[in-house]
Amino acid sequence: MSFKAEYIWIDGTAPTAKLRSKTKILSDDAKGGELPLWGFDGSSTNQAEGHSSDLVLKPVFSCPDPIRGGDDILVLCEVLNIDLTPHVSNTRSALAEVAGRFAAQEPIFGIEQEYTFFNGSRPLGFPEGGFPAPQGGYYCGVGADEIFGREIVEKHLDNCLKAGLGISGINAEVMPGQWEFQVGPLSPLVVADQLWVARWLLYRTAEDFGVSATLDPKPVKGDWNGAGAHTNFSTRAMREGYDAIITACESLGEGSKPLDHVKNYGAGIDDRLTGLHETAPWDKYSYGVSDRGASVRIPWQVEKDGKGYIEDRRPNANVDPYVVTRLLVDTCCTALEKAGQV
Repeated sequence: MSFKAEYIWIDGTAPTAKLRSKTKILSDDAKGGELPLWGFDGSSTNQAEGHSSDLVLKPVFSCPDPIRGGDDILVLCEVLNIDLTPHVSNTRSALAEVAGRFAAQEPIFGIEQEYTFFNGSRPLGFPEGGFPAPQGGYYCGVGADEIFGREIVEKHLDNCLKAGLGISGINAEVMPGQWEFQVGPLSPLVVADQLWVARWLLYRTAEDFGVSATLDPKPVKGDWNGAGAHTNFSTRAMREGYDAIITACESLGEGSKPLDHVKNYGAGIDDRLTGLHETAPWDKYSYGVSDRGASVRIPWQVEKDGKGYIEDRRPNANVDPYVVTRLLVDTCCTALEKAGQV
């Protein structure tokens, strides 16, 4: 007997990487054991030149395949060179080093992944040759006049849960055809791995409905909300006291840190972070309690309780979760360590 393993990886497309996958047939002997390395043509994924195109897929996370069912699995992979060193497009390896260095601080994340459904060249719910009613009733709305794509969203949620992913919720977003799912709270590597798999399942689920899903941070120009990946973050010290919350917020605004982060928070960030539509300007850093117009929000409950987490509202929907988690852990945990708040 045998089963199907869908090997998934992140390619080298710039400025925003794409997901790729292909199917490997494995014998039952592979069940419960270490999954094998596999190869692919990097010259077809913007990761190598044709004269030296072989690259290696190394499994790092696997889960049940909710689409094929049975014993079939999804396998998320890192991309390696043929000498088994991390490929230049492999951002997971850098996160692994930083997450390991600060593991004692117990960082955890919850990432809110916004996305937009498109039917052809228009967002789902946008009439041909025109625009829908202005924003206002779509966010967490109900009814066929304001909600578009719910059947796909529910199927995606079911697929993620069947895969065993740490999905914690879904909701309709501010623009028609725009939705969100949340992954976490989970540790840095786990949340990033699972978000990538959840993205693959989103694209694959929507494919069955003849609809595409995009992580474009500003899918419709003008007076429409963009799409982000608001990133909620805490360490053990932040979950135990408010001083650590303030230290983390202050650290993100020190020196070159605001721009160091923003330039790695997804392509097209200046189109979304304009100071309008619940965003702070991309080139100005701020934080505040219950302020969705700030770069970083401290939830009101966190101030009331004197402990908890912060929400970095700057990351784009198309951000690499390996990069955003690495930057937040490195910046905040370094500052907390220096302040003796660990």
